[in-house]
This record gives sequence, C-alpha cells and structure tokens, in this order.
Amino acid sequence: MGFTESQWDMLTSELATLKERSPFYAKKFEGIDLSDVHTQADFERLPFSEKDDLRAAYPLGLQAVPDEEVVRIHSSSGTTGTPVIIPYTQQDVIDWATQFARCYEMAGITPADRIQITPGYGLWTAGIGFQLGAERLGAMAIPMGPGNTEKQLQMMQDLKSTVITATSSYALLLAEEIGKRGLRDKVHLKKGVIGSERWGEKMRHRIETELGIEIYDIYGLTEVYGPGIGISCDAHAGMHIWDDFVYIEVVDPKTGEVLPDGETGELVLTTLRKQGAPLIRYRTHDLTRIMPGTCPCGSHHPRIDTLVGRTDDMVKVRGCNIFPAQIEEVIKATDGTSSEYQVMIEAIDGRDILTVLFETPLEGVEKERCQEELSLIFKAKLGCTPRAKGVPLGELPRSEKKTKRIFDSRY
Repeated sequence: MGFTESQWDMLTSELATLKERSPFYAKKFEGIDLSDVHTQADFERLPFSEKDDLRAAYPLGLQAVPDEEVVRIHSSSGTTGTPVIIPYTQQDVIDWATQFARCYEMAGITPADRIQITPGYGLWTAGIGFQLGAERLGAMAIPMGPGNTEKQLQMMQDLKSTVITATSSYALLLAEEIGKRGLRDKVHLKKGVIGSERWGEKMRHRIETELGIEIYDIYGLTEVYGPGIGISCDAHAGMHIWDDFVYIEVVDPKTGEVLPDGETGELVLTTLRKQGAPLIRYRTHDLTRIMPGTCPCGSHHPRIDTLVGRTDDMVKVRGCNIFPAQIEEVIKATDGTSSEYQVMIEAIDGRDILTVLFETPLEGVEKERCQEELSLIFKAKLGCTPRAKGVPLGELPRSEKKTKRIFDSRY
C-alpha cells in the first residue's frame, strides 16, 4: 500500500521521541537511529513486534507515558501464557471511542438506535469498547455483558433493542432461542455488529435469517485499542480499516517480506497516534489480504478481506495444512449441512484420524449421501479424506463467548 503523506507525518512524529519515552522500544530498536527512517523501504526494514515481546514486557514495560497520564489498562483475553497489559491515556480512550462510533456509523447505526451489548466487560476490551462507541455516537447503550440468556431476551423485548453486539457463537445461540420461543415478532432488532472470532457464510446466513437483521463484521485486538479499528460496510466486501489511526501491511508469514495488495499473508499493524502503548510493525498472526481497488460503498479507507484464520490455528494432518476457513468453505459447498461443525483429530494405531462432525436436518439415506459429499469436497479442497458424521441440529455445543471447533488430541 505505502504511506500517505499524512500517515508518514504521524509516523515520523511518533518515531522522533519513541526511544526516549519507551524503555521497551529503546531496547527493541537498540542500534537503530529512528531519525534515519526517511522512506517506505527504511520503515520496512524495522524489526517486527511480536506478542512474545509484549508478554516479556509484563506488567507495564510497554508504557510510553508517565504514570499520571495513564487512565486505564486493558489486558488481552488470551488464555495461554503471561497476559499482555496495555496502558491507555485519556486521548487513547477518546481515539478508540471515535473509531468505534465511526464503525457504528458505517453500519448505518444512529443515535436513535438502542444497542444491546453482550460481549464481556472487565480487563479485556470487548464490552467496554462497544459501550464507548455507543456513547460517543449518542445511541442508547444497554450494557448486558455475557450470558443470562433469559434476561437478554427479556431486555431485548422490553427495551426494544435495535442492534445486537456479540460473538457470532452467542448471536447464533440467541437466534436459536428466539426461534424456539416464537419471539421473532416480539423483538425489534435490525442490525448486528459481530466480532472476536471468524465464522462462515452459512452461520452468517442463519443468524441474519433467523433474527431478520443485517450483520456487520467488526475488527480489532486489545494490543491495538480493541474492537473498532475496522468494520465491514453495506457492500459487505471486506472490512474498512481506519487508516488515520492505524497503518496496515500484509507480509509473508515465513519471510516477513511485504506482499503486494491482493496477496494473502499475515496482517501487521502500526499505530499512528497511540500514546500509552504505541505499536510499531506488530504481527497480529491474522491471515488476510489488502483488497485492491475502490469499495462499492465509496469509502476511501482501505479494506482487508474476511480473515482466513491465524498463522497459529493451522493444524497439519497427514501432510495437509488445514485452516478453519477452509473447513467452513467445505461446509458451505455441501448441500444439506447447517452452519455448526467440529473437527476431531486423533492418533489411532499410529495413524492420524480426522473426523468432521456437522449438524444437518437430514436423516437416513439422505444423511449418508450428505456425509459422502462432504468427504469428497473436503478431499478435493484440502487433500485428505475425513470421516464425515452428520448429527441432529442443536447437538453440537453452543457458546456465550467463542466456540472451539478443532480438537486435536494427538499431543
């Protein structure tokens, strides 16, 4: 992509005093004179930041401002290893709210809307980000937090919520409950803002159809503000990233070489005005591509494509590299499957066995035919043949947070 003039001005301003303000970057860029960064090529020679770097800086080694300027901290929601603590200044919080409000506006949400917030509150950046954006926009925030589906449905009806914010897993759970209870005509939802986990087209279609809403994908990560640094638009052709706050690159995950627009690789983010914990060339591990050309919606903000997955959620079975996005493509291409699936990988008698469980309304011979079709499509797309097993609708577990779909018991 390359920097615009205004992005470059923000970057050079950031770099000018970065090593003085941040012990983390003083060490990270030891031996590098940041005043020598004059060109795109100079910038692309700077070393990447990794999550392990951020963990090593625990608890507040990333902080680049005096204590009295920090108004809040957040922590990544990852369940493994040392957490990453990100300090925020007052301006960081305002900037995050500004970006999030812009996301709502991109989705056609206005101050007249009532936004029911189901992601979690606390150290992670989910619920509070959705609320910040709603308040900045001037919409009514209904800060439910996760779980308690009974209460969620009651408030949804009584307060006439028009927007639901959730993980895709919880949005599906709510949609199924509304269907079971015959509440479709009693809820007033029009739009959904969904984030935090990748999901397939069949799942999107089910949620949109069962709730009667239009869904927008929101993007973000704790290390870079949180959710709200980008969102899909009415064209639903990728997610626009707010490039006046964040600079995006896509690199080859193995070599780190910057890839041309249109090629899939690992998303790398650089913050342009973050004060509490600036990030320079941060590897997200999210796999996507920068979409070339102008979006049909007319927005000038660059787009990344729907995430393929993460570099660290690939599994290898019998020589085949498998990403969740590829499994979702198989599910989408197989007639008779619903959206929900699980993949079980086991080592039996020294051989890797791959089983795909999927929900289907079919029974008997039709179900057997569907299982055979899924196995054939899987083999054609991914190169190895699974055992395909159809189960009744609703049998696979639902989650109020993110749904785990791949279970590997080989190790």
